[in-house]
Amino acid sequence: MNRLKVGVLASGRGSNLQSILEASAAGRLDAEVALVVSDVEDAQALQRANRAGVEAIHVPPGRFRSRLDPDAEERVVEALQERGVEIVALAGFMRILHDRFLGAFPRKIVNVHPALLPSFPGLEAQRQAYEYGVKWTGATVHFVDGGVDTGPIILQAAVPVLEDDTAETLAARILEEEHRIYPEALQLLAEDRVLVEGRRVRILPPGSTAGAR
Repeated sequence: MNRLKVGVLASGRGSNLQSILEASAAGRLDAEVALVVSDVEDAQALQRANRAGVEAIHVPPGRFRSRLDPDAEERVVEALQERGVEIVALAGFMRILHDRFLGAFPRKIVNVHPALLPSFPGLEAQRQAYEYGVKWTGATVHFVDGGVDTGPIILQAAVPVLEDDTAETLAARILEEEHRIYPEALQLLAEDRVLVEGRRVRILPPGSTAGAR
């Protein structure tokens, strides 16, 4: 059986990339990481990819702070397409994707966010939740659309906020759940069991496929 080809975009330490690589190597994920791309030249994610024998490239982002400039975005799209990437996974990628990228991979780009969306989108979601005083927060794997953390939700995991938590200890426990559910969501995509109906995502039972619907 052909394994799903995943391209990973990362800007930092790449711990979610590592969870994907380990799940793939252990046989828990019927997918292979075909390419890792970073907008940061010395990102630890690139080093993790190299250690795993996965091709990794740095694409300078250009002049914008919050997104890739058009030439950079085109380079990333072309690099992913040349390697036959079927799903793009954002793993701590700190830039917003725009129409060229979204159009090249429609409903094929996923992200993991450290909160129970739609609560606390954007940066420092763990600290947002902690300072707001919620009793539960968590992690969300979702499709990427043109907004900030607004795409349809694939999987979520809840994390309690403990009485003695700090923002840092809470973030660490959320990260553990990110590492668990991100490979799980990618496995569902590899099995073609994710069906998007408007804003709702249906997880089909084993043996059923969205392509047959």
